[in-house]
Amino acid sequence: MVFPMLYRTVPKSGDRLSALGFGCMRLPSKGRSVDEERAIRQIRHAIDSGVNYFDTAPVYHFGKSEQVLAKALEGGYREKIRIATKLPHWEVFEREDMDRILNGQLEILRTDHIDYYLLHSLAGKSFRIMKDLGVLEFLDAAKTDGRIIHAGFSFHGILDDFKNIVDAYDWDFCQIQYNYLDEKIQAGTEGLKYAAAKGLAVMIMEPLRGGNLAGRTPGSVEKIWAESPVKRSPAEWGLRWVWDHPEVTVVLSGMNDEAHIDENIRVAGEALPGSLTPDEQALIGRVRDEYRRLMKVGCTGCGYCMPCPAGVDIPGVFSSYNAHALFPHDPAGKFQYIGRHGGLMGEKTAAGLCRQCGKCAKACPQHLPIPSLMKEVSREMEGMMDIAVPVMKGGLWCINRAKRVKRFFLG
Repeated sequence: MVFPMLYRTVPKSGDRLSALGFGCMRLPSKGRSVDEERAIRQIRHAIDSGVNYFDTAPVYHFGKSEQVLAKALEGGYREKIRIATKLPHWEVFEREDMDRILNGQLEILRTDHIDYYLLHSLAGKSFRIMKDLGVLEFLDAAKTDGRIIHAGFSFHGILDDFKNIVDAYDWDFCQIQYNYLDEKIQAGTEGLKYAAAKGLAVMIMEPLRGGNLAGRTPGSVEKIWAESPVKRSPAEWGLRWVWDHPEVTVVLSGMNDEAHIDENIRVAGEALPGSLTPDEQALIGRVRDEYRRLMKVGCTGCGYCMPCPAGVDIPGVFSSYNAHALFPHDPAGKFQYIGRHGGLMGEKTAAGLCRQCGKCAKACPQHLPIPSLMKEVSREMEGMMDIAVPVMKGGLWCINRAKRVKRFFLG
């Protein structure tokens, strides 16, 4: 069955993008690698169904994501879609690295331009470092020579830093984490509206908290969903909540199951902004409140505790810890914690850095015992982190080194 697709407009260019974007971070697996045949089939099916925005990055599947996407876009599919990929700031040490990485991505993706190019996973400190290295001039040059069409950034940090980054450059778009549990986490609703008011297209990642709001749900949450006279899956409720915001341009879904892809495509063809009724909004609000009741730490993500003198991303750490507490059987929770806070994708901001100074506790409107909670988070989330991060970094270094050697000998 063919479902219609809704499209939303990029404010600064008029580009029409499918409301549903295909996130290539969680492609189907086969053993320890990507099931390429199945992934290619899924990607092409999504394109044939009207999806025209595909988001990838060098770090996804340890370099395989961009390669598989390139294979899927053979045979005329490249001309039908927009590619979004990212510059990993943690691999940039000088201005020349930016051009080297981008040119390598163009080669891997078998294209002469990237439609939507992002600075990957920025926060305040990483953006300042990249800015000092000349990244804004790099973006200007790459846009001028046609290697990239639209410039943007993805963000994991606090609201004030998000606003500062938005104001620092003439961005075309940004990408933020947003779902009905994260209205006040990271950029949040205020950041969404701020960026949209500045004319940026806003792409949404983690609309279902890495699938955690779509799969197995706590029994008390299931009872609330069951009260609705309109029967929808938890995934559909979560996606509709995000699409209900007119400021949202594209909602990215890390799809790797054929039935889920078709469900998401169907919902994307129906979910107009403002289409949820007041009763439906209230129902989602009750689900949100129940999830928050089940969380271990009552952090609202306000950011009054920041900046931490020791460099801990306090709201981010608590958000990851709460997600792990809600979904303890999902191994991705600890992996994402290591990636975002353990130093794998930038500066280390983990709970273990806490010096127990107590400054954060004095500033917390919720009166949380933050220093003691940091010890708890560190014990639960960081057991093997100091070993895992160097190993993972070494693996990424080997992959990138192999690519350089290949380019050297093969041209």
